Amino acid sequence: MKKIITSFLFLSLSLNCFCWGFYAHRKINHYAVFLLPPEMMVLYKPHIDFLAEHAVDPDKRRYAVPEEGPRHYIDIDHYGNYPYDALPRKWSDAVAKYSEDTLNQYGIVPWWLQTMLFRLTDAFKEKNQAKILKYSAEIGHYISDSHVPLHACSNHNGQYTDQKGIHGFWESRIPELLAEKEWDFFIGKAEYIKNPADFIWTRVLESAAAADTVLKFEKQLTKKYPGDQKYAYEDRNGTIIRQYSSSFSIAYNNQMKGMVERRMRQSIYAVASFWYTAWVNAGQPNLTQLSNREFSPEDLKEFESLNQSWKNSAIKGREHE
Repeated sequence: MKKIITSFLFLSLSLNCFCWGFYAHRKINHYAVFLLPPEMMVLYKPHIDFLAEHAVDPDKRRYAVPEEGPRHYIDIDHYGNYPYDALPRKWSDAVAKYSEDTLNQYGIVPWWLQTMLFRLTDAFKEKNQAKILKYSAEIGHYISDSHVPLHACSNHNGQYTDQKGIHGFWESRIPELLAEKEWDFFIGKAEYIKNPADFIWTRVLESAAAADTVLKFEKQLTKKYPGDQKYAYEDRNGTIIRQYSSSFSIAYNNQMKGMVERRMRQSIYAVASFWYTAWVNAGQPNLTQLSNREFSPEDLKEFESLNQSWKNSAIKGREHE
């Protein structure tokens, strides 16, 4: 019994702390590689494991850097009603109207994504392989987060509606249960994004519009499922854990008409397209002729530090899931 309780606590922590879940973030970056043109594939395909593994670095950074948390979400409903025209889309205008402190309090993901795009573009211009790979992995994380409905909603974990845990349920449990067996990730090709700011704000508004559905459908379905049917004890890598039952998860996914799969597919397309856009904006450098092919001691130290912080520290700032 102690083992079960411990495992449940660990599962609760993992579901409540990770955006999209480690599993989904890794899969999104992995599949995005296959949307790239051959000129980019020569770099990205050999390093596909790095891009997948380090897709979760921004989540690990939340255990070390207090400023990291707001980069993953935006409680856009704080700024009025859809389509939230009271919130300026340009950072300087938003700061002038609300202050930088207020913006950070309620999340900055659409603006932070633009910062990361500039960094990745500069890395391509510098022909710096280590930076290209690092920033590619990390921008994939923030892009994917912007596609999650509860990353664009102040009721981000159902904490105001007695639905605590729904965030991890939507973005972790359902993909882990269904992605490998049921979902299709053959999407097409990356495309050049003429206006990245408009693109990402459109995706954020889509997420915000879907948040009510995510919450409402879970509440409706819960009324039909007794507690012993909504949750189940299942084997996870040799350990028995308590989690949302398979039947409840599948019923919820069906009720949402495949929303999680759609948003994951859109994330994959967006990640690949942002990579491609940065490369084009940098002048399409030859990716077989790059410098800094090995990560520096400082880079390696940072990777290890993130791992240690994640394993041994508490999240700095708000637990937004």
